Amino acid sequence: SSSPGSVLLYFKSQTCGGVVQGLNGTIESPGFPHGYPNYANCTWIIITGERNRIQLSFHTFALEEDFDIVSIYDGQPQPGNLKIRLSGFMLPSPIVSTGSIMALWFTTDFAVSAQGFKAIYEVLPSHTCGNPGLIPKGVIHGTRYNMGDKIRYSCLMGYILEGHAVLTCIVSPGTGASWDFPAPFCRAEGACGGTLRGTTGTISSSHFPSEYENNADCTWSILAEPGDTIALVFSDFQLEDRYDFLEISGTEAPSIW
Repeated sequence: SSSPGSVLLYFKSQTCGGVVQGLNGTIESPGFPHGYPNYANCTWIIITGERNRIQLSFHTFALEEDFDIVSIYDGQPQPGNLKIRLSGFMLPSPIVSTGSIMALWFTTDFAVSAQGFKAIYEVLPSHTCGNPGLIPKGVIHGTRYNMGDKIRYSCLMGYILEGHAVLTCIVSPGTGASWDFPAPFCRAEGACGGTLRGTTGTISSSHFPSEYENNADCTWSILAEPGDTIALVFSDFQLEDRYDFLEISGTEAPSIW
């Protein structure tokens, strides 16, 4: 809060953001590829014709993890439209809107910078699901992404697929074509735990549906936008009674359930 006689400081950053139109184009963080400024606050809104959707694919991605963030909105940049928050140095999978508007909101903190990001957007006709994207340590089989097409994921040797291996491009009421499941991920054999982002996902114990190993110690962190809630729904649950435990805790409360 301000007190009498306090001084307000305004930090000027490079011009960025704006309304973007056209069948395809490029969006870059300010200063790319030489690093973005501190205190950046940029919003891009991509608008296309009605009945079309937008696919956003990242060519380069390098942001200070957890402090410099790109938020992607499925529609106007309002909290209820948030699709995913991106940070760090892993190249994200392509993102497809459900409607004719997509927004990017880029914010950076007071210190530490990285190369930034370069994203390419293209307008998709309503009959295509768009590229579901590569997954780390994974292989995608199939090159057609139109209504009725299927693709299959597999993992490199030493990695196990978590999620649905086969995705089908189906018609969703009111949104045109979309994949019936989110893309899976590959985890190292014997490894467990990790950090999950995004609006949906799947968590399984090691080797599921086979039995898990003894002396396992796994922690998964699910990250959501502040103010959002997270729903966890169990489709299978079987642990040795009184000896094997799953603890679930939230940052908003000190208790463990």
